[in-house]
Amino acid sequence: MQRAIQTCIMRGGTSKGVFLRAGDLPPPGPLRDAVILRIFGSPDPRQIDGLGGADTLTSKLAIIGPPSVPTADVDYTFGQVSFVEHQVDYGGNCGNISSAVGPYAIDKGYLTIAPGETQKVVCVHNTNTGALLKCTVHLSDTGRAMVEGDMQIAGVPGSGAPVDLDFSATQGSVTGRLLPSGQLKELLTVPCGTGEEELEVTLLDAGQPMVFLRASDLFKLDPKWATATVREQAEALKKDPELLQRVERIRGVAAVQMGIVKRWQDAERDSPYTPFVAAISPPANQDSDFSSLCVFMQKIHQAYPVTGSVATAAAALLEGSILQEAGLRPFGRPEAVVRIGHPSGVMEVDTAIKMDPPELVRAALRRTARCLMDGQAYIPWSVWPE
Repeated sequence: MQRAIQTCIMRGGTSKGVFLRAGDLPPPGPLRDAVILRIFGSPDPRQIDGLGGADTLTSKLAIIGPPSVPTADVDYTFGQVSFVEHQVDYGGNCGNISSAVGPYAIDKGYLTIAPGETQKVVCVHNTNTGALLKCTVHLSDTGRAMVEGDMQIAGVPGSGAPVDLDFSATQGSVTGRLLPSGQLKELLTVPCGTGEEELEVTLLDAGQPMVFLRASDLFKLDPKWATATVREQAEALKKDPELLQRVERIRGVAAVQMGIVKRWQDAERDSPYTPFVAAISPPANQDSDFSSLCVFMQKIHQAYPVTGSVATAAAALLEGSILQEAGLRPFGRPEAVVRIGHPSGVMEVDTAIKMDPPELVRAALRRTARCLMDGQAYIPWSVWPE
């Protein structure tokens, strides 16, 4: 009475996702989404009747298939699966899940591995954005993706084999421009109670569209949090639903400015995943260049999104952006290893830009990934009749 679907659960960076083969699913559309939602057990806050992890970082989807562009090795479609709404959001990409695509593609035979190869560059076509990502995977003697190693990343216990990601070709991933409005800094007029407020922001699209504002502006009604650590800020924001709603209004207005939705009220329904919002504050210590608290899907990211780190690092190198005007040290050169402080630690992004006009030249970072489960997921025949 149930249909079996080949399924793999992978951890990529600080996220966990269900990996499905495109050929095992219906074509894109309502039926495919219904199948995916049933596999995850959505909508349900606990996802008790499915494979979802009941958290925004563990309710993620990767659909893998043969390449549809000649320069790629595989196609990869990312989906953020809601556990509140009957919805799969395909509006952007997840860099952490992207780091698992290369190992998955190698272990599932999408690429040919020559005898003696010690590493493989997998060219991944992200169908959500049209961007090409390069994923360098270290190989074992048997030609499979290495799992064990000394690489450690904040937010993941233990260590693993490094997976090198190159997001250089993700400028304008959704909006088509690094600076969607053409400005390094601008004012947003945001609904506030019965009136409006103006907020200074930087809007940038590389890897993932991002909205940057000062933490002092976000926490202006309770300034002590503006000078708190980013972990303390995360806890304070998590406990303040009204402030989270304000973040959603800011995100909605920015989404209009970036051309993602037509009305700010539509963002929560039509584009809940994109853009992300980041509150910037000075670094807590010498280990990072600044602190950033990221909010997506109306939840606080407990670490930092990889695609968001690409935009964050690029914005940090652009003179005149919120990141450089918020009391942070100026980098003074068009390339640097940008160190982003977040609630779980520090993420480093090797970044280079060009100016006049601004252009992303390099955005490289390291993650770890591994297969957690390989087998079959089951859904009732009533969801997808034969």
